[in-house]
Amino acid sequence: MERRFGEHDIIVSKTDPNGRLTYANDVFLEIAGCGEDEVLGQPHSILRHPDMPRSVFKLMWDRIGGGHEIFAIVKNLAKDGAFYWVLAHVTPSLDADGRIAAYHSNRRTVPREAIARIEPIYRALLAEESRHADRKQGMAAGTALLAETLSKAGLDYDEFVFSLWPASLDDSREGGKRVA
Repeated sequence: MERRFGEHDIIVSKTDPNGRLTYANDVFLEIAGCGEDEVLGQPHSILRHPDMPRSVFKLMWDRIGGGHEIFAIVKNLAKDGAFYWVLAHVTPSLDADGRIAAYHSNRRTVPREAIARIEPIYRALLAEESRHADRKQGMAAGTALLAETLSKAGLDYDEFVFSLWPASLDDSREGGKRVA
């Protein structure tokens, strides 16, 4: 069963450098169907839906572990088995010495059109990953297919994610006039 949340709702979480949750806002807890005591201290991967390719998470961890932000479309799993799609913006937080001290993630809802366009790509990545008996080989194969997909599109992953958005959502409009 799919769970949706409002276009103005923002799911917020913070983790330590190892990906263990240190903060979850009320929207996070409501959508995930968990209490704060159930998630704090747990790995953020407790929300990982089995439909998500491991290669996408590898890309994410490579990027944020290298000190860079990432925008990613992610299918998450709630405690009750429901799923929900998010556009995650994940950023590293640095300490005074420039070392990664934590990660911060804001997540918004994803337009249906973008979900319809990303699902076949994620299915192809999952199929490639599962073709290999060895998980490391599967991850490498999925990562190579993701890199090939991005190369063919001539985009990096963030650009690719935003290219999936429907054109009608590219402009902010109020009363039929463009809002700057």
